[in-house]
Amino acid sequence: MVRLVMLACAALLVVWQAPVAAQQGTKIDLKEWDVEWGGRTRDPAVAPDGKVWFVGQAGNYIAYFDPKTEQFKRYEIEEGTNPHNLIIDQQGVVWYAGNRNGRIGRLDPNGGGLRTIMTGEAKDPHTLIFDGRGNIWFTSQGSNRVGRLNMKTEKVDLITPNETPANPYGIVIDAKGNPWVMLLRTNTVAKIDPETLAVTKFKQASEQSRGRRLDVTPDGLVWYVDEARGYFGRINPETGETKEWPVPGGPSAGPYALTKDDKGRLWFSEIRGTPQLVGFDPKTEQFFATVRVSGAIRHMYYHAPTQSMWFGTDANKIGRIIVPAS
Repeated sequence: MVRLVMLACAALLVVWQAPVAAQQGTKIDLKEWDVEWGGRTRDPAVAPDGKVWFVGQAGNYIAYFDPKTEQFKRYEIEEGTNPHNLIIDQQGVVWYAGNRNGRIGRLDPNGGGLRTIMTGEAKDPHTLIFDGRGNIWFTSQGSNRVGRLNMKTEKVDLITPNETPANPYGIVIDAKGNPWVMLLRTNTVAKIDPETLAVTKFKQASEQSRGRRLDVTPDGLVWYVDEARGYFGRINPETGETKEWPVPGGPSAGPYALTKDDKGRLWFSEIRGTPQLVGFDPKTEQFFATVRVSGAIRHMYYHAPTQSMWFGTDANKIGRIIVPAS
């Protein structure tokens, strides 16, 4: 069931040129490490033991980096998997998206071996996320599907979030357990009811808006990056009102990845021109930090215990910033 939200004030749009505070002295601690195997390193996640796992999308491997020893270890996976993303459960088991062979992999580095689960019509699993209820939700961009994998039974449910191909891309779970999905090929984001699997859609600021990733802050506001137009935007699902800000790198900066820290601040990457991370404070509605990095960042992971943001770059590096307290 797909339901498009049409609200009387859905066309409301506010554009605000927020000042960039980073040039006024915000100090960011950045460090990057070379990955000798290359293969387009991306989508890291931190395990309970502190190891930082990541995928080599073009290199067809799963690996980890130990920040304590600064050593790497690599695990071979099925040929042709081309993993796109991984997440780690509380037992330290690594789950990864088999983007080219239609499966989700389960790697237990503590002797449990490797197992794969087929995802049916979702032939290209893309981004995975836990819902805290024993499931993994995932997008399948080329297949126009969103999926839910029961981690215990390995049953997969599939949803088609849009009647025409929409390229479901980024996915997050809000504080109430609802999945939100960015529909890249459209100017909409979709909310899925985890009980009924009904889909409700919300418009971004412009018909020309095209975004990769999104996030939801604790107040229920939905944030997105508009790669096509070079904007950072916000949707109020209660009213349909949108507001957006031109990104610091300009209209061709290509804002791409997006996540939040434990203080509710948003961070996104710009991948064109000068690749960088940008911090935005929704309380002040200002960009407060810009951090130049070695290459395009496709996804980030915030680790609250160490106040750090981890990422991979297209320059085949694993990187980290220490997020400032204020």
